[in-house]
Amino acid sequence: MEHATMGEAVLRARNVVRTFSTPGGEVHAVAGIDLSVQSGELLVVRGASGAGKTTLLNLLGGLDRPTSGEIMIGEQALGGLDEDALAALRRDNVGFIFQAFGLVPVLSAAENVELPLRIARLAPAERDARVAEALELVGLGAHREQRPGELSGGQQQRVGIARAIVSRPRILIADEPTGQLDSRTAAQIMDLLVALTHTRGLAAIVSTHDPLLVARADRVIDIHDGRLRPPADGPGPADGTDSAERTDSAEPGEPETRRSRRLARDMEGEPRS
Repeated sequence: MEHATMGEAVLRARNVVRTFSTPGGEVHAVAGIDLSVQSGELLVVRGASGAGKTTLLNLLGGLDRPTSGEIMIGEQALGGLDEDALAALRRDNVGFIFQAFGLVPVLSAAENVELPLRIARLAPAERDARVAEALELVGLGAHREQRPGELSGGQQQRVGIARAIVSRPRILIADEPTGQLDSRTAAQIMDLLVALTHTRGLAAIVSTHDPLLVARADRVIDIHDGRLRPPADGPGPADGTDSAERTDSAEPGEPETRRSRRLARDMEGEPRS
């Protein structure tokens, strides 16, 4: 397919703040961020562990709600939606890719990819066609019957990518998608994400602090202490903070646990007719 031209702003954040209460006081994990992502654009969010990357991605994907500010997908403001409507919007518009792959071990690759389509109650023939297309796009057409334990780490992440795109979302959100992969496999996965973003016209947001992956982005933003900084020339945050000094600093509020609960709700919710 031809490279898609960057188009309309699909995802917008306006003065978004996310504050967590801790025994030591309030922590501003995201502190007044303005952001816009266009269709056909791959945006890398770069920063040390604890800088606010995961919290920001959770907010942009509708897995968490901001303390203040506004997030919009297309012309739909997320703030006015109840939990059921928000879950439906996520299923229809957002594909998620995770560092830990998030596959169901007892299901085959094809069955893992098919899960979102079963929830949406697509007809069996349509499900089969979309699953086959998604697996071919990620280069795993011949591995559809294998279970995650029979696949390499890179292949498992490809299954995760296929599952994220099988519903044909407008937005793709990937949180450290290559964090468990060797450098060669990580580069292949990032190249695949770039190709899918451009050919399918996705608005893609990828968090990473790997400079080899940053080089493949259409645009890079640095986040530090919950605030955006102008991109730096080097691999670290714009203020020069050494990422090694912050690797043990987790973001507050248990964002990974909260995200898992939100996605479980999507999977367990009443399927749409």
